[in-house]
Amino acid sequence: MRSLLVLLALASLMTARLSAAELTVNVEIPRLDVSEYHRPYVAIWIQTPERKVAANLAVWYQQSAGADGKGEKWLPDLRQWWRRSGRGLEMPVDGISGATRPAGKHELSFDGKGKHLSKLKPGKYTLVVEASREVGGRELVEIPFQWPAKSQATETRRGEEELGSVSLKLTP
Repeated sequence: MRSLLVLLALASLMTARLSAAELTVNVEIPRLDVSEYHRPYVAIWIQTPERKVAANLAVWYQQSAGADGKGEKWLPDLRQWWRRSGRGLEMPVDGISGATRPAGKHELSFDGKGKHLSKLKPGKYTLVVEASREVGGRELVEIPFQWPAKSQATETRRGEEELGSVSLKLTP
C-alpha cells in the first residue's frame, strides 16, 4: 500500500511538472572571421510593452577579470539592458550572470513557476537579446510573445552580425 502511495505521489508530481508553462530560448553566437575576436557580452531579458524589464534571464560577461571587476567595466556596452536594468544590479547575480559563451548554439530553459517567470502577469511581452563585442559591433533582437502561452509556439528571428538565430519556444 505504501509503495502505491509513493507511485501516485510521483505520478502527480510528474503531471504537475508537465503541465507547468515553460519558456525556452535558443541563442546562436556566430563564428566570425576577424583578426581580433572577443566573445560577446550578451544580455537576455523580458520586457513589457512599456519597455520596462519584467525579468532578467541571463547576462553573459567576462567574470574571470579578477577582483578589480574589469569584466564588469564593459557591461554598459549592452546599452539597452544597462539603461533599463543593468546599472541597478550588483553583479554577479545568482542564477542570471554567467561567463561569456563561445561561438555556437546555446539553450536556456525556464519553468513558469521558477524565480524568473513566476512574477509575470498574463499579457504581452517581448524577449530581448542584446550582444556587444569588444572591437566589434552591437546588436539587438526582439521577439514579441503572449504569456502564458495558450498553445505551443516557436518564433525565430535572425541577427545580422553579432547574433545568429534567436528563437523562443513557449510551452503551455
